[in-house]
Amino acid sequence: MNIGVCYFPEHWPDERMESDIEQMAETGIEYVRMGEFAWSRLEPEPGKYDFEWLERAVSLIGEHGMQAVLCTPTATPPKWLVDEYPQILQEEDDGTTRHYGGRRHYCHNSTVYRRESRRIVAALAEGFADDPAVAGWQTDNEYGCHGTIRCYCDDCASAFRTWLREKYGDIETLGEAWGTAFWSQDLNDFAQIDPPRHTAANHHPSRLLDYYRFASDSAVSYNREQTEILRGANDDWFVTHNCMSHFEALDAYDLASDLDFASWDSYPTGHVQVQRDEVGREELRAGDPDNLGLDHDLYRSATGEPLWVMEQQPGDINWPPYSPQPADGAMRLWAHYAVGHGSGVVSYFRWRQCRMGQEQYHSGLLAQDGEPDAGYRDAALAAEEFATISDATGTTELAVPEADVALLHSYDSAWALGIEADTPDFDYWQHLETYYRALRERSVTVDVVPPTADLDEYDAVVAPTLYLVDEELGAHLKAYVDDGGELLVTMRSGLKDPHNKLHDAPQPGPLSDLVGATVDQFESVPEQLESTVTYDGREFDCSVWNEWLVPADGTDVLGRYEGERADGEAAITHTDAGDRSVTYVGTWPGTDLAGALVDDLLDRAGVATSTPLPKQVRATRRDGLTWIGNFRNDPLAVEVPADATWVLGDGEVGAYDVAVTDAAPATLSVDE
Repeated sequence: MNIGVCYFPEHWPDERMESDIEQMAETGIEYVRMGEFAWSRLEPEPGKYDFEWLERAVSLIGEHGMQAVLCTPTATPPKWLVDEYPQILQEEDDGTTRHYGGRRHYCHNSTVYRRESRRIVAALAEGFADDPAVAGWQTDNEYGCHGTIRCYCDDCASAFRTWLREKYGDIETLGEAWGTAFWSQDLNDFAQIDPPRHTAANHHPSRLLDYYRFASDSAVSYNREQTEILRGANDDWFVTHNCMSHFEALDAYDLASDLDFASWDSYPTGHVQVQRDEVGREELRAGDPDNLGLDHDLYRSATGEPLWVMEQQPGDINWPPYSPQPADGAMRLWAHYAVGHGSGVVSYFRWRQCRMGQEQYHSGLLAQDGEPDAGYRDAALAAEEFATISDATGTTELAVPEADVALLHSYDSAWALGIEADTPDFDYWQHLETYYRALRERSVTVDVVPPTADLDEYDAVVAPTLYLVDEELGAHLKAYVDDGGELLVTMRSGLKDPHNKLHDAPQPGPLSDLVGATVDQFESVPEQLESTVTYDGREFDCSVWNEWLVPADGTDVLGRYEGERADGEAAITHTDAGDRSVTYVGTWPGTDLAGALVDDLLDRAGVATSTPLPKQVRATRRDGLTWIGNFRNDPLAVEVPADATWVLGDGEVGAYDVAVTDAAPATLSVDE
């Protein structure tokens, strides 16, 4: 439980460095991240390194009892490098070059850029290998930001052909897997394959899906080269990377396999604006705890280790449509909420608001004049409170939260659905959040894991839209339920094979026997054609997508459509034979129906829950402590058992406030 900050000493006069670092220590900061965009200062001319300013900063950080986190500066290749090797620049699918002037303008598959990246990383690693103040490294910065995972240049074309040869072996196997007979797309040789550049009509969905996989693999491979260099220099260093919220183009599970722990960059009032069509007043001031929690749990689950929030929003920010000031206390609330979900460090971005460049409207813990801003006060208070919790528990390192429920999340399925959404209203992440929200509303700890993860330790598994399924995945899930697991599968599952082709059997294909039902018809549902679902004797809203299910013998119909074309058709089924228990939900449930489905699932699985909490209020359990986060503008009254202890705060939790108790969430009573 530590506070960190992102610092850019290269942005300020040298004489300010000592006072900055001294003030950081006084604030209670433990970790200082530096260097992610500083290549032009670290190597102002080819082969002429200048590390002195960074060495001085690291030395001062160590002298003040803090630790430095250094970053490889490869997200911003300097102008001299671009001029010498213009082929390192990315190309868009229409051939437009992404020129120098911003950031992330390099191609992961450029052999020249990989060589130059290895060179600067090795120089930095060697330069700081023996410095005890350096705790570890962040590689690069936000892989894929600004839409930069997928490049379409000639280097990518060559690398894609190699990737396909290794995957398929021969062109005939590829043709059969993709189905290239469609639209005369048969190929005679891998040399004929180019990236899916701009074309008159949609690209073949199988080709696109493999290109998305290839592009993600390219970033993972590029990152691996850096992690190997850093660990080779000092194997005591940790290595991490700062990922992004609900980011789809890069497979975070693959990336995390080369990291000691995963990190991500948390900007709650920005995320809800760019990821939602409608945003409420409280969300504009503090974000949505479930939108935020899903990312915490995904990146924590990616390695099973405590995550870091490498960049925490410090106040108003420059990149969403609107920049409201966060609510009073929100920056402190976010830090506690991250710790409750398994974070070890919350690092605020940035120390001081910059007076130049593209982020002048991004606040810092200090304002541009160097005076403390609202975020500074929140960060300092959070640091004090983390120390209070440490004193009360006798430890500064809490165990990773233990989850009873797994939420299955698949980048492959997200990519394939994005290629053929079949409706403008389907958003994979929002569908995931529908079930995540229902679980967290009941204070259930959730691991967000890929479908192939080991599921043995979970009492229940929720599998939203397993779009791409093969026999192997079907057998994996069958083994879980045969061993007594409770499984809930949702609409659009098992529709396609891993090559993005329809199965030659009715949906859900390899899952049909497992769920005890098949899909007769499906339709995307605009608002004008929406029906309702009757479930457990009650009528609920549903939307976006309806599947008409045909139950097998022994499968119960729990829900049917009411009204419109699907009237009377089965919408929700459940099969329960022996130890096997599987629910299939053929529609996108509204909030109340999702809650009812999750209630029944958790009841069958024997998972302890709280009474459903109010919107914008969440309880998070970690290592014997419960964080109660109030993301609302109104106070809460929370009752705990008589033998419970308040570690932080008390039963009166104010607006945008947090309290910590040792009482389990299921024992809490929340009064709005």
